[in-house]
Amino acid sequence: MIRMLGGGVRTCDGITRREALAAGFVGLLGGGALSEAQAFAPRSGRTRSVILINLLGGPAHLDMFDPKPDAPSEIRGEFQTIPTTIDGLRICEHLPRTAKTMHRSTLIRTLTHTFNSHDPYPIITGSTVGNPSAQYSPDDAPSVGAVCQFLGKGAPGVPLHACLPCFPGWGQTWRRKGIYGGYLGSQYDPLISVCSPEYERTPTRTSYDAVQIYGRPQLEGVQAIPELTLDRLNRRRSLVEQVDAQVLRANRSRMMEQASSIQQKSFDLLTSGKVREAFDLDREPQQVRERYGSTLAAQCMLTARRLVEAGVTFVTATYEVFQTGKFLNGIAFDTHENNFDALRRVLLPSLDQGYTALIEDLSSRGMLNDTLVIVAGEMGRSPRVNARAGRDHWPQCGSILVTGGGVKEGYVHGTSDRIGAYPDTDPVTPGDWISTVYTLLGLDPSTTVPDAFNRPMPISQGGAPVTAILKSPSSASRTA
Repeated sequence: MIRMLGGGVRTCDGITRREALAAGFVGLLGGGALSEAQAFAPRSGRTRSVILINLLGGPAHLDMFDPKPDAPSEIRGEFQTIPTTIDGLRICEHLPRTAKTMHRSTLIRTLTHTFNSHDPYPIITGSTVGNPSAQYSPDDAPSVGAVCQFLGKGAPGVPLHACLPCFPGWGQTWRRKGIYGGYLGSQYDPLISVCSPEYERTPTRTSYDAVQIYGRPQLEGVQAIPELTLDRLNRRRSLVEQVDAQVLRANRSRMMEQASSIQQKSFDLLTSGKVREAFDLDREPQQVRERYGSTLAAQCMLTARRLVEAGVTFVTATYEVFQTGKFLNGIAFDTHENNFDALRRVLLPSLDQGYTALIEDLSSRGMLNDTLVIVAGEMGRSPRVNARAGRDHWPQCGSILVTGGGVKEGYVHGTSDRIGAYPDTDPVTPGDWISTVYTLLGLDPSTTVPDAFNRPMPISQGGAPVTAILKSPSSASRTA
C-alpha cells in the first residue's frame, strides 16, 4: 500500500481518508483518462444532467404515489389521499407540495424486477444480474455516471458524476452496489462526499425508530483549503511527488495505473474552484437554504443543484441509514416496522419540501428543461401491512417520479393491479428504465462497452427505451 506522511481517520477497509484523498484509492474521486471509448460520438440529448434522489430502502409505493383507497385496510394502510394537478390522480396526503407540482412530471407506476436487495443497483445500472446479498464488486455493471464518463459525455474540468452525502452503505460500513465503475474500472468511480450527521434525538429502540437527520454533504480535504497559495500548492505537489516515487517502485499492475490516474484527478480537484464552491452552501442566500429545509437529504438536493450548475452530469443524493453502536439513526425508506410513523413524521415531509424546492429552483434558473430529476428507490414495498405496522420488500412493483429533462409533463405511465402487487399494464424493467435515461442523455442504448474480459456489454442491459414518457421533439423545442 502507498503510505502518506501523517495520520488520519481510517475507513472501514483500513485506508485512512487522508490516504484515500491523496492517493486516489477507494473510489473517492471520479476521473481517469478516457480510453478508446472516445471513438463513440454521443448524440445531442435533451438532458444535460441527471439528479437522482435515491430513496434507499425501498419506498412504500402504496403509501406515496400509488395508493389503493378502495382496497381493504390491511392493503391501503393508514393514509388518506389528496388530489394533484393531474386530473384524476391522487397521491398520499403527506405530499401536499408534490401534489401541486405533478403537472410538471411523469409518474411511472410499474417498475418491476426480482433483485431483492437494498442497493441502488437496478435504478443506476439497469442490471439485475448478480448476488443481491453481496457488497459491490468489480464485476458489477457500471453506473450511468461511469458510462457517461467512459464515453466522454460531460463537461471538461469537473467530475462527471458525484454521490452525496456518502457512498450508499457508509452509515453501516457496507458498500452497496450501484454507483461505481464496475467492470469499466475503479477510475470511473464517482466523486463521493462525506458527512457528519446530527440527529433530532437519541433513538429509543435498536431499529426502525424514525429519527430525523440533519447536516450537509462535505468534500473532505477540500473545504479546508478555501484558497491555495503558491507555497501551499508547491507543498501539495511535493506530496504528490512522494506518491509518484513510491508508485515507480511498485509493480506496474492495472490497479497502480488506475491509482496514478485518479491521483492526478485528486490534485486537479484540490485546485478546482467550481467543485469546492458547489459544496459551499453558505454561498446560497439563506432563504434558498431554508426553502429546501435543513435535513441532510434536502441539503444534498441543494448541493446536487449546485453541482449540475457547475457541469457535473450525474448526481445521486441518497437517503442514508446511519448506525451508532447498536442503534440505527434514521431508517431511510426501509420500513419493515413503523412504516406509517416514519413516513408521516420524518421521511415524507423532508422529501416533499426538498424535492419541490429543487424543482422550483431549477425552473427559476432555466435549468429544468435539460436537468432530469428522478425520485426512486430500488424497489417498492409489500401490498399487505405486516403485524409490526410495516411493509416488507417488494421488487415486483414500484414507482418512479421523473421531472424535467425531456420527459412528458402531467403523464402517468402504467397501472398496477388492484392491490399494487404487480404491473397491470405497461411494465418497466430496470433495463428499460436505464435505456430511457441514456436516450435522454443522447446516448444510443445499443452502445456496448467492454467488460473486464473485453467482451462487449450493452449499456442498456437488454432493455428498450420507454418512448411513451418522452416529449416529442416539437413539444421539447417549444418549452426550451
